[in-house]
Amino acid sequence: MQKGNELITLAQRIRAISQTGISYSHNEYEIERCKELIEISNRIATLVSGVQEKEIEACYLPVKEYVTPKVDVRAVVFNEKDEILLVREKTDGCWALPGGWADVGFTPGEVAVKETREESGLEVRAERLLAVMDKRCHAHPAGPFYVYKFFILCELLGGTFTETFDILDKGFFALNRLPQLSTERILPEQIRLMDELRRHPERPAYLD
Repeated sequence: MQKGNELITLAQRIRAISQTGISYSHNEYEIERCKELIEISNRIATLVSGVQEKEIEACYLPVKEYVTPKVDVRAVVFNEKDEILLVREKTDGCWALPGGWADVGFTPGEVAVKETREESGLEVRAERLLAVMDKRCHAHPAGPFYVYKFFILCELLGGTFTETFDILDKGFFALNRLPQLSTERILPEQIRLMDELRRHPERPAYLD
């Protein structure tokens, strides 16, 4: 898995540099070379992940500015029994912290609150940042994007579980009885770290 992640990171880096080159270059020859490098990046990503090149290309919109990582915001919500809130993703049938891509016009805390409400029906208040992780530095499976992950501790205020189209189920789980996790989104060791950090507010946020 480590070798695969290294290769996918190289592919992401090639794409980022190439897209930036297209944005800033006025030389047709250089632009064509950058486009060729993007095709090579897609091919590498396909060989590593098994996702078809057309699907990988569809993940990216044409850009005219400097390419930056995508931001994944996850809400860390515990109840009075020290159980953690997880939602079951429709995409893979596995469980993850509520969250998703950051939305333009929302602060990270607002994203955590919004995603928790939309995916579970529960109302929370964002309290503090627990960690910022570079996805490539952890044992996640290879994916098409270069991602920074924000983990935000949230206080449970109330609400009841509701149905939503992209979530199969939701619930609170003891840390020693976690269900099968969606490792693209969250790892068991990350959940344990979040629990440790929330219990020790004097400690600084984790930073890769």
